[in-house]
Amino acid sequence: MIQPAPHQEPFGARLRRAMDTRGPLCVGIDPHPGLLADWGLGDDVEGLERFTFTVVEALAGQVAVLKPQSAFYERFGSRGVAVLERAVTESRAAGALVLTDAKRGDIGSTMSAYADAYLDPASPLFSDALTVSPYLGFGSLRPAVDRAHAGGCGLFVLALTSNPEGAEVQHAVREDGRSVAATVLARIAEENADAEPLGSVGAVVGATLGGTLHGAGVDLAVNGPLLAPGIGAQGATAADLPRVFGAATRNVLPSISRGVLRHGPSGKLLREAARTEAEALAEVLARAGSAPGADV
Repeated sequence: MIQPAPHQEPFGARLRRAMDTRGPLCVGIDPHPGLLADWGLGDDVEGLERFTFTVVEALAGQVAVLKPQSAFYERFGSRGVAVLERAVTESRAAGALVLTDAKRGDIGSTMSAYADAYLDPASPLFSDALTVSPYLGFGSLRPAVDRAHAGGCGLFVLALTSNPEGAEVQHAVREDGRSVAATVLARIAEENADAEPLGSVGAVVGATLGGTLHGAGVDLAVNGPLLAPGIGAQGATAADLPRVFGAATRNVLPSISRGVLRHGPSGKLLREAARTEAEALAEVLARAGSAPGADV
């Protein structure tokens, strides 16, 4: 395995420190048309830009992770992608880790090109981490995994997503009796073996899954971060996390978008909302981390 570049501390270590000091919160930057309208902005590049940099200026110096959704920028073509490039650069400069939510997944040279786009320090889209899809086989992610390790970056691999359609693939059972999701989680754990204090390859596991994970043959002890979308608008709450994630709760990175963004365009209200969410999540995760069996 390619080792991290000496100038870049591994993503897992940087994320652990950011969560411990800034609070365990990832705020999505999702400038979809409805939210732009709620902010009184046009569904155009100018509205996109104003929305994005209001969020960046309000939150990049405060939250652990910002997660721009690439699709909302790509739909405006090159001008939209230019806004995303600036957002990534300015967020990182202000101290936030940037997780670009692009859900890339392909094979061979194409996967390598995606890795170059998001995980190469020479790229204008260079991010601390990237979401990726393993459903062409986990091995198809190897170029991104190697690039991430080499640059001290991270990956969040789709494992158990909160959308109902995901179950038809993720819960499918292989010949060896394991589900596809269980296999993906096992491969993530292999990538994180012996990493301290936290591996750099994480999993995406929906916070809305309730208690359905237990007894489903999945092991969330992957020694890596667990990105948990679904809190707030999708129905999950901070109090649900220990029930869903069990002993792995301390490594959960909850992701909230609308629950924070609906407080814009006021930067002050965005900061207050993010602070309130982070404090509530930190309290829940701290209690879970001190419970018996929490280090399992």
